[in-house]
Amino acid sequence: MQTEIIPEFLRTPEGQEADAILRACVHCGFCTATCPTYQLLGDELDGPRGRIYQIKQVLEGRTPTRTTQIHLDRCLTCRSCETTCPSGVRYTRLVDIGRGLVERRVERPLGEKLLRRALVKLVPYPSRFGTLMRLGKLAKSLLPMPLKAKVPTPRPAGAWPAPAGRRRVLVLAGCVQSVATPATNAAAARVLSRLGIDLIGAPAAGCCGAAAYHLNAQAEGLAAMRRNINAWWPQVQAGAEAILINASGCGAMVKEYGELLRQDASYADKAAQVAALARDPVELLTELDLEPLGRPGRGRKVAFHCPCTLQHGQGLDNLVEPILTRLGFVPTPIPEAHLCCGSAGTYSLTQPTLSRQLRDRKVVALESGGPDIIATANIGCQLQLEAATHTPVVHWLELLDED
Repeated sequence: MQTEIIPEFLRTPEGQEADAILRACVHCGFCTATCPTYQLLGDELDGPRGRIYQIKQVLEGRTPTRTTQIHLDRCLTCRSCETTCPSGVRYTRLVDIGRGLVERRVERPLGEKLLRRALVKLVPYPSRFGTLMRLGKLAKSLLPMPLKAKVPTPRPAGAWPAPAGRRRVLVLAGCVQSVATPATNAAAARVLSRLGIDLIGAPAAGCCGAAAYHLNAQAEGLAAMRRNINAWWPQVQAGAEAILINASGCGAMVKEYGELLRQDASYADKAAQVAALARDPVELLTELDLEPLGRPGRGRKVAFHCPCTLQHGQGLDNLVEPILTRLGFVPTPIPEAHLCCGSAGTYSLTQPTLSRQLRDRKVVALESGGPDIIATANIGCQLQLEAATHTPVVHWLELLDED
């Protein structure tokens, strides 16, 4: 694609990066076939190709409008288009840059500004989000149905095994996951303990930074990344072999720390090392002998929802199902497995109508094989799906933790 980016942008690192991404795009349109919002709305401007063109116009000097902002907001950043693209266009990075430019030039309605600011100030902080969750549970019977469905069913986390001086792997506690589904990391600790690995927490680490970064509060997102690096660094220097991240959305973000902090002289090298150590649990488990786990599946049918951040963001699709099969589960076929469930971080709150449509479509696909249970790999997807089905929804690691 030919570009004529104005000097004001082209002189900046982000402008140069955007120019390189744009030049890789050949406007073939393959991406529209797998874009969830294009499938729902049928509008070229609500597909990757149309959004790329809108960002290109802004970079070339056209004044963005509220309409431009709306079309960029509707993008889930699910990255399905990146999996489809034959030219390797780094669409998600371009959208991050474009959204930042538009945010600085277009005034949002007051209600949107307040909602987005509240999300930035609440979601990344477990103590604040935990207080909100406790209030939601107390008032659940009084809440309107859309909000009531977002209050998760509490499940006990169970015991966390004490370190036994073996192989050491760090773990990200996370923000929403640590409050809403603490059983996920506890199950991971028990599973890895049975496989000879100590899972070590870092209390000072918190949100991966994605919540703020993708809401255009990029400075706050980068600050969260630096805080995590500081929290992990002593253990990294002491020889921790990996950083386990059990929420695939967080994993996709941590794996980009090196790129996002490459201009920060104080953190660039550390960020690159942390990104290289980041692992999704499926990456660890595919390398281990799982015999000590037995066969907890006992023939139960499982619909595994592979989150966008796992299959498109990290390129780790079709890896969990073989593990489940080895452990006695029977994975069911999932139609349209590449499509987003509509959670997409805070998308279910900022774009509730589109999110519900995608969620309901995904639930139909997951339930089509008659599963006994639905499993996923991301806290946002777990809460999103749980709100729309009577089939139990768990993180897939919880299945491995069963006797």
